[in-house]
Amino acid sequence: MKKTTVSIALAALFASTAVFSQVQVDADLPEYKPVSGISGNLNSIGSDTLNNMMLLWAEGFRAIYPNVNIQVQGAGSSTAPAALIEGTAQLGPMSRAMTGGEMDRFEEKYGYRPTEVKVAIDALAVFVHRDNPIKGLSLPEVDAIFSSTYKLGHTPIKTWGEAGLSGDWNNRPFSLYGRNSVSGTYGFFKNVALGGGDYDGSRYQEQPGSSTVVQSIAADRFGIGYSGIGYLTSGVRALPLALKKGDALAEPSAENCLTGEYPLARFLYIYVNKNPREAMDSLTFEFLRYINSMQGQEVVVKDGFYPLPAAAAKASVDALK
Repeated sequence: MKKTTVSIALAALFASTAVFSQVQVDADLPEYKPVSGISGNLNSIGSDTLNNMMLLWAEGFRAIYPNVNIQVQGAGSSTAPAALIEGTAQLGPMSRAMTGGEMDRFEEKYGYRPTEVKVAIDALAVFVHRDNPIKGLSLPEVDAIFSSTYKLGHTPIKTWGEAGLSGDWNNRPFSLYGRNSVSGTYGFFKNVALGGGDYDGSRYQEQPGSSTVVQSIAADRFGIGYSGIGYLTSGVRALPLALKKGDALAEPSAENCLTGEYPLARFLYIYVNKNPREAMDSLTFEFLRYINSMQGQEVVVKDGFYPLPAAAAKASVDALK
């Protein structure tokens, strides 16, 4: 197994970035400086993972520009491309990259591709109940627990005993929790942790949101599931993971995401409709510039996710000019 494209990209960013001893914003990020004449309405439709962060960004932006109204709807990443194509939203937050098909459908209508803006880094975490003593898992073991296809080569794992636990845990089957198919998190986990295979539909319990996945695990001693690291609560524990069985386990930390050691690291995105032959409207541009500023990335940390290095934030803003 090889590192994912996202992990490689994160590792490349890390080459020019100081190691995070604790989660903090890059000191080289620019302070956001307001401009005059910003008012109007913004609509955001897309990722549930990003929903709370979008609300926090909207709150901070409105504090600077009181004449701005921002509506946020977080039904799932798969709703973002359609909203951008139909023109019902200017902002399409997604917890995965757009697929080639989604890009093609947008281009068929507008004659150019949507613009991708990286806004944060996430460790897609595998959560267990806080009392669960398991030390960690490899991705082949995760696949063997969640899938019916075992693309990563491990034999099926059906009970906690088969995952290495003893005593009261030995014969207990897993309760599997995760997102529904409209979710970008569902798609990312399927592609990376399941090797593109299929979920075990006989045991897998779809949840409507990231927070409900974590709440379900916190209420179920034998539960296991996945969600963004920003949804960590005291009732659950985020497991260290390894790319291959026998490799060192890596905590879902900011440092391990940036170095690529944590195998389920990913970018979080906002997609926008920017005509490359025209300047972007000032309201959308300033909101995205705010997100990629010192103040905007402080919101990322506040919401429990990991901030972008300054170089990545600058690249995101430069793509909008």
